[in-house]
Amino acid sequence: MWSCDDAEPISTAADWEDLVLDAEARRAVDDIVTWQKHRSELEHAPKHEHGLKRGLAVLFYGSPGSAKVLAAKLIAQACGREARRVDLAALVSKYIGETEKNLGRIFDRAAEEGWVLFFDEADALFGKRNDRAADQQIAYLLQRIEDYPGVVILSTDLSARLDEAYARRFQSVIRFEVPDVS
Repeated sequence: MWSCDDAEPISTAADWEDLVLDAEARRAVDDIVTWQKHRSELEHAPKHEHGLKRGLAVLFYGSPGSAKVLAAKLIAQACGREARRVDLAALVSKYIGETEKNLGRIFDRAAEEGWVLFFDEADALFGKRNDRAADQQIAYLLQRIEDYPGVVILSTDLSARLDEAYARRFQSVIRFEVPDVS
């Protein structure tokens, strides 16, 4: 049985100089930190009274080794939050309703603790298109992400297979590329 204790704490001794990103990805990552640091001000600004979502949903995509996990760790540290990595493949259950229960437990605990959630290998759900159970699991995950008051980052290697209807649910979609030698 899956438990919240399986949401692995992730941290790093690295710093921002160790994160090698192209200019566009770096700006997008910096925007996440800025959003988290100024969230309470934004929530109370009159022009955002009805339009600001409670949290921030972000999708990182790119090949393995492109620093998606490092970026999540650094974002959490910069925001003074604990980052927790959740492997969606480990959450998914063959039993109807169990995946949703597992997701519910992690989001409830994360909201209490103020975690930055990092869902690794999101393609465990997003890769299964036109499967009724998978569609329900995805809908539940996306609803919980929308209701979550903090930062949720999903990571995938399969950008080409990500349905545009899902991608629109994220405030930020950031492409990570493996840095070259230079």
